Amino acid sequence: MFASASPAAGPDPWSDDGPPAGFPPPRTGPGLDDLVGPRKRRGPRRFRPGDPSARRPDDEADDELDEEEIEPVEINKPLSLTIAGFAVLLGLGLVLAAQTSGPSHRLPFATVIFGVQLLFVLAWTMATRPPALLAVAGVGATTAGVVDTVAVRSAEARLLPLLYVAAGGLVVAVLGQLVRRVDRQRVTDSFGTTLLIMAGVAGFATLLPLSRIPAGTQTITVSLTATALALTVARITDAVLPWPRLAPQVPRGAAGVVLGAMLGTLAGSVLGSFLVGFTPTSGALVGLVTAATAVLADLAVGYAEAGRLMAGETPTFWIARHMQGPLGGIALAAPAAYFVCVLFL
Repeated sequence: MFASASPAAGPDPWSDDGPPAGFPPPRTGPGLDDLVGPRKRRGPRRFRPGDPSARRPDDEADDELDEEEIEPVEINKPLSLTIAGFAVLLGLGLVLAAQTSGPSHRLPFATVIFGVQLLFVLAWTMATRPPALLAVAGVGATTAGVVDTVAVRSAEARLLPLLYVAAGGLVVAVLGQLVRRVDRQRVTDSFGTTLLIMAGVAGFATLLPLSRIPAGTQTITVSLTATALALTVARITDAVLPWPRLAPQVPRGAAGVVLGAMLGTLAGSVLGSFLVGFTPTSGALVGLVTAATAVLADLAVGYAEAGRLMAGETPTFWIARHMQGPLGGIALAAPAAYFVCVLFL
């Protein structure tokens, strides 16, 4: 048996003289687990609000985006007043033309509507610039002539034949856009624009069968007066008090939209108290529906124009772009007046 393994050998000789040469000294401090343990038990580090070490690069980028404010588009007051005047002339012309319509004398009213339809097609095609612009404009003008003829010569005052003609015009316009390869690539994106052009043409033609039904001429007077007044008041209010702004990129205010719809409803109620077959309540109903429809359509045109500008499209035909709102508002208010007259009057 070796001497070092004997129980009588006594204590380790290294304990007094130290470790032999070449060996590391024994560890007498806290162990490795003691050092790691407290660090593991330490909770998450909390940062004070003013501590710069608490900020991350993505936080700084978000702060820069938040601090960057979008400059609101400046409202052109003379332009708003000009558009208001155009809305007055458009509504007044259609109201006076409707008074000339009779059982066997509808050609003057149809002629006025056809002229407004041509103006609508010109303004919307030049402002939206769909593919195959000339083809779309030509088809739109042809559709306007056909739909007016059908509205005047049909045996009954119905909207269904007008919808068929508008649908046919839409199909022909889309086929015309598919001829050229350059235009074919944009047909899907511009389908909504082409549809709106054909729908607007049919919308103006709705006034012709409306003038052929009982209380139709009175409905045209109430609805178009309320519509023209609502559009005019909304634009004048934008020139005077464009508050609150609906969007920085859209030069319109909520006060004009609300005030225009309210005064249009009031005008319908006042006219309803004087016209035969109407009451203040029915007049207010017609005025509310048509005025609200018109001002919302006018506002939607403003949003669409702002979207095109933000997308980088070059604005063209300055006059046409600003005629879109009143034309689109009346084109959408005409079928609304027809349905109110048929369903509630």
